[in-house]
Amino acid sequence: MKKIIIAIDGPAGSGKSTTSKELSKKLGYIHLDTGAMYRAIALAWLRTGLPENEEVLAKVMNDNEIDIITDDSGQKTLLNGEDVSNDIRTAEISKFASPISAWNVVREKLVDQQRRIGNNGGIVIDGRDIGTVVFPNAELKIFLIA
Repeated sequence: MKKIIIAIDGPAGSGKSTTSKELSKKLGYIHLDTGAMYRAIALAWLRTGLPENEEVLAKVMNDNEIDIITDDSGQKTLLNGEDVSNDIRTAEISKFASPISAWNVVREKLVDQQRRIGNNGGIVIDGRDIGTVVFPNAELKIFLIA
């Protein structure tokens, strides 16, 4: 049976991550929370102490590596090998993740990485524009509204 790409879109707080996690478990698929990737970049930027501008964010994107790994305990977000899964869920990071995600230099690199992770199917991927921008041809698209 072919493993497909399942894209779950919706606004913040609509239940994308919770639904994606449960669905991926039931199907035996990979789960990718793209918001965690943007949060990790926000954390990397905050750690620099530099202003939010294109030059700084380009450097942040070039100098940092984000990995998403899944094990029996769930998804972990690594920033340069450091598990930042808890660090990226703070109010401060939440405040900066959305503005950081709007920068083209950030979006282009992370969208490319998301496509590489999901291209072979067998993935439930959630985010705010997964079904429209990242995987517009996903076999199944779900839009959640809280």
